[in-house]
Amino acid sequence: MDPQAFKSTMSDLNFNTVLAAAARDYQKEMIEQEKARVASSAHEEVDLDDLLNDPELESLHAERIAALKQENEKRQALERKGHGEYRDVREEDFLAEVTGSDKVVCHFYHHEFVRCKIIDKHLKILASKYFDTKFIRVDAENAPFFVTKLAIKTLPCVILFRDGVAFDRLVGFQDLGGVDDFSTGTLGKWLLRKAILVKSSHENESERAEVSRRIRSTTYADSDSD
Repeated sequence: MDPQAFKSTMSDLNFNTVLAAAARDYQKEMIEQEKARVASSAHEEVDLDDLLNDPELESLHAERIAALKQENEKRQALERKGHGEYRDVREEDFLAEVTGSDKVVCHFYHHEFVRCKIIDKHLKILASKYFDTKFIRVDAENAPFFVTKLAIKTLPCVILFRDGVAFDRLVGFQDLGGVDDFSTGTLGKWLLRKAILVKSSHENESERAEVSRRIRSTTYADSDSD
């Protein structure tokens, strides 16, 4: 046989042997992966059955359902009291409104004052966000008795009531930076400091997640610097 032809034939045989071995290895790997997938799926099904029959999990589920039902009933009760929206209140209804809820934010306004309209814009947003607090507004021109009784001298004036008692107030924008373009968040933070607003569980979770994220970022930054 011609040496060159013999060399070419051997080379082809070696190549075919490598291909066959690779094919066998690939097939074996696919079979092992399929076995692992089936085993994992069976294991998950068993775990799921165990969980569904777990009395402790059933108890937790029942507690969660009861808590959601109670929360929904509370929300409906607050809605009947006017929570969740920013409303106009007449002078003759004022006492019933501020004594009918635990926490009330009341804005005494004048319909022609630009700064009163700015307060209105922000309180309307906060009213839908902080459901546990009632948000109302009273036309100061049409409520002379309470304007005098509450010693309101400057508008806008936002008065905070807890259990029917006025305990703090915001007069003008001085406590909000003294500017007209303050954000809703700025007013919200001021009200939170006065404890007239209650953070939702979602907000608390978001804050905890943000704090955790900052801690991790700081840790990674310190690690990189080392």
